[in-house]
Amino acid sequence: MKRRLRLRRRSDFQSAVSGRRFHSGRALVGFAVPSQAVETRVGVTVSRAVKGSVARNRARRRLREVARAGLLSADSPLHQVGIRYDVVLIARPAALEVSFADLKAEAALAAFRLAKFKP
Repeated sequence: MKRRLRLRRRSDFQSAVSGRRFHSGRALVGFAVPSQAVETRVGVTVSRAVKGSVARNRARRRLREVARAGLLSADSPLHQVGIRYDVVLIARPAALEVSFADLKAEAALAAFRLAKFKP
C-alpha cells in the first residue's frame, strides 16, 4: 500500500476509532471518520488476542491486501460516496482462520456499512 494511502500517526488512528461509524464482524472490526485528506486512507492494526508475532504479522499482511484491493479501489463503496475517510481495520483472531475470499467479502461489507452514512 502506498505511503500516502496509509494512516501512520497515533492521533489519526485514535480519531478514527473514536468516530461514530464502525462495523464489527467475525474477522475484523472497522472504524471510519470523514477526513480532509486528498484520498481515503487506511490503517491496519491487529489485536493482541492474536497470539505470536508471526500470526499478528500474517493477519496484518492479509488485512493490508484486502484494504488495497477492496477499500482503496475505484469501485469501493467508500470511493463511490465521494467522501474521503480515514479507516482503521482491526484484525481479530478469526482473520487467520477464514479464507481470503471470506475476508474480502467481510471487508466489502464493512466498506458498505461505513459508507452508507452521510457526515
